[in-house]
Amino acid sequence: MATAVRLTPVLVPASAQFKQFALVSRKTQFRVSAAATMATGGPQSSSKVIDSHLHVWASPQEAADKYPYFPGQEPTLPGDVDLLLKSMEEAGVDGALIVQPINHKFDHSLVTSVLKKYPSKFIGCCLANPAEDGTGVKELENLILKDNYRAVRFNPYLWPSGQKMTNEVGKAMFSKAGELGAPVGFMCMKGLSLHISEIEELCTEFPSTVVLLDHLAFCKPPINDEENQAFSALLKLSRFPQVYVKLSALFRVSRKPFPYDDISHTLPQVVSSFGGNRVMWGSDFPFVVAECGYKGAKEAVSMIASQIRLSSSELDWIMGRTISQLFQNQTFISKAAVGGNASQNTYWSRFRQGVCMG
Repeated sequence: MATAVRLTPVLVPASAQFKQFALVSRKTQFRVSAAATMATGGPQSSSKVIDSHLHVWASPQEAADKYPYFPGQEPTLPGDVDLLLKSMEEAGVDGALIVQPINHKFDHSLVTSVLKKYPSKFIGCCLANPAEDGTGVKELENLILKDNYRAVRFNPYLWPSGQKMTNEVGKAMFSKAGELGAPVGFMCMKGLSLHISEIEELCTEFPSTVVLLDHLAFCKPPINDEENQAFSALLKLSRFPQVYVKLSALFRVSRKPFPYDDISHTLPQVVSSFGGNRVMWGSDFPFVVAECGYKGAKEAVSMIASQIRLSSSELDWIMGRTISQLFQNQTFISKAAVGGNASQNTYWSRFRQGVCMG
C-alpha cells in the first residue's frame, strides 16, 4: 500500500502591491475561525475534500519572467500557487480543479506548469476559445490530449459579438469535449436567464457531454419573479442527467455575509432536484480569500448543512465524492501522460489516496 504524503508548501511573502490585501485576509480569517468555533454541531464530511472551482495565476515576478498577464487583465490580488497550497493545507482541502483564469486568457502555460508540478493535487479546466475561424476546437483538443486538461470552461462573454454558444464553433467544441470525456462548465455571470436556452439546446443535442454549472448558475435566493424564474430554470435542468451544479463562490450568490445562511433556502431544493451526487463544493479562490478566507469557504458549507439537516452522506458527496467520482469514471487519458500506454486513467485513484507523485 502506498504511503500517503502531504505536500508542505512555503508561502511566498506578499509583494508590496498586495500588502493591504494580506492584512484584510488575516482579519477575515480570524472572524471566520471564531464563527466556526461557535457553530453548533452538524454533519461533517469524512471523505477527501476536493475543491471543484478555483483559479491560480502568476505572481508579479513570474509574470515578468515567464508567464505574462493578458493585457488589461492584470490581477489586483495575489493568486499564486504557493498561496493556494498554504490555504489548502490550513483548511484541510486535499485537491482541486483549477479553472484557467481570464488573467492569462487563452495562454494556459502557467496553469499547465502547476498541473505538471503537482499531478496528484490538481487537475485542470481549460478555457474554450470561440474564435470564428474555428481554431479553438483544435486548441481544446490539444489541451486535453497533450496537456491532460480534464474539463473545459465556456465563457459566453468571450463569443464574438452577437453570437451564441450554440453557433457552429460552440457546438463543435461542446461535441469535441464530450467525445474526449471532458465536462463543460458554464459561467453565466450575467444571469442564467440569458443563457438557459443555449444550455438546454446543447444538452439536448449532445447528451454525452457532461455539464457543470458554475456558482449555482449565479442564481441568488430569489426575491422577485424574475429571480424565481431563473432559479426554477436551474432546478429544471436536473432533467438532463449530464448536468451537475457547483455550490461554489457562495459570496457571489448570497445576499448575506459569512456564513451566507440565506443559501439555506435554495440548497435544499438544489439537492432535492439534482441529488447530492450531482452537487459539488467550490471556493472560487483567490477571490474568496478577502471575503471569508479560504477556510471559511469550506466551513460555510458545513454550517449551512447543519441548518438544513443535510445528511452526512449528502455532505460527503458535495465536499468531494461527487467530483472524485465524476473524474475517476473517465477512462480517457493521453498517451503522453502514461508513457505511451492507453491504459485506464488511475489519476483520481492516486489523488484520493493522497499519494504525492511530484
